[in-house]
This record gives sequence, structure tokens and C-alpha cells, in this order.
Amino acid sequence: MSDDLALILDNTEDLMAKAISHLELELTRIRAGKANPQMLDGIMVEYYGSPTPLSQVANISVMDVRTISLQPWEKNMLQPIERAIIASNIGINPQNDGSVIRLFLPPLTEERRKELVKRANGEGEQGRVAIRSIRREAIEDVKKLQKDGLSEDAAKDAEKEVQTLTDKFIALIEKHLEAKEKDIMAV
Repeated sequence: MSDDLALILDNTEDLMAKAISHLELELTRIRAGKANPQMLDGIMVEYYGSPTPLSQVANISVMDVRTISLQPWEKNMLQPIERAIIASNIGINPQNDGSVIRLFLPPLTEERRKELVKRANGEGEQGRVAIRSIRREAIEDVKKLQKDGLSEDAAKDAEKEVQTLTDKFIALIEKHLEAKEKDIMAV
């Protein structure tokens, strides 16, 4: 039975770590006024009929704090890249000079910063919900094992362990949100 408990706890920790990884990815997509190539992750470009990640059809580089430069591998990809950036709705208009696409990030207003903090907090809440859902499933699994003959003490210990993991990962979410908010609100 202890092997089953160990499996449940390991699985729970893995799932919670994946939830944190997802949160980190979503937080990098929220721009904090500084140019960051990761803002463009997830943008797909139509490349000879198939959707392809932007990073595979162009060289992405940061020119300065507020400018991202995109150098397509093929000149005929300028228009599809430009269309994909506009369609992605990241709030940046691409500037095409015929060989390079530049993305100029406007300075953030106080109101926009507060909106971005709200969005980051929304992502954090989704992360907390995911962690709690994983906790609930793990506790249900432990209770099933208890019905199958696991001692009550072992079940209680396992539930405490699951709660400890939950607290650890919720604290990690709070830490990420605090850092992102500080990053967004820094002028």
C-alpha cells in the first residue's frame, strides 16, 4: 500500500510543478514594458500552408529596452509574419521596412499597468485553482486506498503531506505574482 501512496504523492507533486510551469509561461507573455522575445511565444505564422512557430521562421532579437527586431529567414515571409503579429492581439503594431520587422513597445500608462497586474493576478488565480484541484484529486485517491484497506493513520499522514505540497506550491504562485507585479509597476 505504501507504494501506492508514494505514487500518489509523486504524481501530485509532478502535476503541481506542471501547473507552476504553466503559470510561469503565461506570466512571461504579459509584457511589463520591457522588450522580451518570449512575448512572441505561441504566435503561429502560416508557412507554406502550415502553422509554424514565429521563432522558426525568423530571428528574434531585442534591440533595446522597447524594441524587438524580427529578421525573417526568407524575404517573402515578411507579410505573413506581420499578419500573424497583428492577429495575435498582443497590442503591438509591427513596423515593416522591407527587410526587417520592428516591434516598438509603447511606454505603459498607470492604467495599463494596473490592467496587466489584474491579468497577472487572474493567471495566478487559475494556477491556485489548478493546484487545489490536484489536491482534491490526490485526497480522493488516498480515501479510495483507505477503503481498500489502508490504515486511517497512514491516510491522515498522506493527506497532511498533500496539504503540505499544496501550501508549498501556492506560496510559489504568490512569489511569482509578487515578482511580476513588481516588474509591471516599475517605471
